Amino acid sequence: MPDPQDMLQVRAARRDELDALVALEQASFASDCLSRRQYLHHLASPCARVFAAVGADCLAGAAVLLFRRGTRVARLYSLAVAADMRGRGVARRLLEAAEHAARARDCTRLRLEVRADNRAAQALYEQAGFRRYGQRTSYYADGTDAWLYEKPLPLPPPV
Repeated sequence: MPDPQDMLQVRAARRDELDALVALEQASFASDCLSRRQYLHHLASPCARVFAAVGADCLAGAAVLLFRRGTRVARLYSLAVAADMRGRGVARRLLEAAEHAARARDCTRLRLEVRADNRAAQALYEQAGFRRYGQRTSYYADGTDAWLYEKPLPLPPPV
């Protein structure tokens, strides 16, 4: 039987996947979900990249990466994995795609917020080289704190 990771494709999300992206977001998070309107904006924005992890005719996961003009810091705004695909490397693959895209835009750092009670996500980010550098009190709608993480993205040496 083939490895599920071998069948997984991470690519730019398409507008025709909007319903699936919104459904995944709503299934993944109890609050603070990206709306249909926000996804439409991010899909069309030159300051955002939306990734889809697709495998076996389903949306296995998605990530939203944001860029701000005038800074070399990218922000991983959302990363969601379908419940039946968790533990199969989908989040790691999406994170790698986000890092690659940030480096391609000459970003030197990648930042994100994660719920203080989301130990699985914290472990993923820490294993990927992110370090916690701060906290936002009562950041989420339900009052949960956010931990701030950052990863340096060294640019390749000039040739």
